[in-house]
Amino acid sequence: MRPPAPPEPDVAQATKLHTQGSFTITSRKLPISKAGPISAMESRLHIPIPEMIFGDNLVSVVHRPSGWSVSFSAEPALDLVNKTGENMLQVAHAKDWTSSRENSSAVGIREVVRPFDWTYSTSYRGTEVRGRDGKGLEASGKQIPLELLKRRDPILFFDEVMLYESELDDNGISLVSVKLRVMEQRMLLLCRQFMRVDGVLVRVRDTRVYVDFVKDEVIREYTAKEDKFDNVKKNLMMTGLGPDAVTVAMRDSNQIANLLPVVEHQLESIDLVA
Repeated sequence: MRPPAPPEPDVAQATKLHTQGSFTITSRKLPISKAGPISAMESRLHIPIPEMIFGDNLVSVVHRPSGWSVSFSAEPALDLVNKTGENMLQVAHAKDWTSSRENSSAVGIREVVRPFDWTYSTSYRGTEVRGRDGKGLEASGKQIPLELLKRRDPILFFDEVMLYESELDDNGISLVSVKLRVMEQRMLLLCRQFMRVDGVLVRVRDTRVYVDFVKDEVIREYTAKEDKFDNVKKNLMMTGLGPDAVTVAMRDSNQIANLLPVVEHQLESIDLVA
């Protein structure tokens, strides 16, 4: 007789809520998705999904008076992965890797081989819901006030939530995670994709959401950076790191991000004052 299945994780217990000013911030962390939800997600997205998918994880920021919100979760991030296979990066084992992933049992994938961006690169900037008045984020020149964020204000709420991760069949890494920290007057959220294909390319795509609780103002900044793998290694060595330290640093997006040239940058903002 099989042992009883472990109980399903309690979503309520895995969810944290924090209220600051007119905003409610939510984070939810649950274990890696199981086979059933994975198969269903693959059928909806029409691509094989990463080995580690946290389909129930969530971060959201809601402005209660207006109903405006922005949220971050795995499925909409993966839905922006290129599904045509155009401009795919190539590595020595890419063909074998793609072949093995195409053997997925998901409906709609096992019958038809669909090329896709196997690095799971995404331009995901969060899922925005406009306010009841129709207002949403719009292109703006407003900058995130970095000097205010450098102040050592007490952190009232902090979390880090993983959305998905793939080791690209030992050819590198591709992951998307969300960090947030809330202070009394402001908060900063960072959704980062870190993608490294060994010997080929390093890519960092950052979405920062800044909230001013006093002004009821939100600024969203998207920055995409990338460079050739060898250039990044060379630049790390120029900082004085030895070979072993460079190898470690190549796995740490925090050490790499500032070395990469910017290839895309956009600013948006919204004033939510009633």
